[in-house]
Amino acid sequence: MTPPALIIFDCDGVLVDSEPITNAFLLKDLARFGLHLTMKDCDRLFVGGTMAGAGDIARSMGAALPEDWVDDYYARVYAHLENGVPLVAGIGDILARVDALQIPHCVVSNGSETKMRITLGQNGLWERFQGAMFSAHRYKTAKPDPELLLVAARQFGVDPAECVVIDDSPSGCRGAANAGMRCIGFAARSDGENLAATGATVIHSMSELPPLIGLSPRSGGTFRPGSS
Repeated sequence: MTPPALIIFDCDGVLVDSEPITNAFLLKDLARFGLHLTMKDCDRLFVGGTMAGAGDIARSMGAALPEDWVDDYYARVYAHLENGVPLVAGIGDILARVDALQIPHCVVSNGSETKMRITLGQNGLWERFQGAMFSAHRYKTAKPDPELLLVAARQFGVDPAECVVIDDSPSGCRGAANAGMRCIGFAARSDGENLAATGATVIHSMSELPPLIGLSPRSGGTFRPGSS
């Protein structure tokens, strides 16, 4: 298989394994305001969305969130993430193969650049993706709206049909479909049925990814944090 002209990585849950950390923090925080949910609820309701959207959903379910909850939550969760966020298992090998084949790649995230600076910066990826990060906070549009993905394709001068998106959330996978981009849905901790429903090809380990996007046979060394 010929590699894509551009690989678009989501950030949380694809590059860095931040979802369990942030989801647990969110559940504990919502409980403070009277809304008690399970991790399964959190995955279903909030993963891949924006915090403003999460706040709206939580309020509709009875959470007594203050008006400044989003800003206050960001400050507290960012401080929590400073304690450490690991890379997703196997992503180092993927990045090494991408480097070896010199395939253009970028990050498109509904998260903020501040959050990405914390999580990617811990793992040597912040510098790597300088000039190739597209945040919903900066561009004022979020997945599943396709515009954020299309902005990335335009910056790289690539037709959307020649892009591959790797995302772990239904909203991200729907965004890829809306943009006319092929999508690989990464379901590390679920059966991935919600991702498959968007038309994404579902994988459960990064080791499954190379043959799907033309990275096999092994074409590079081992990515090390801080390398590019």
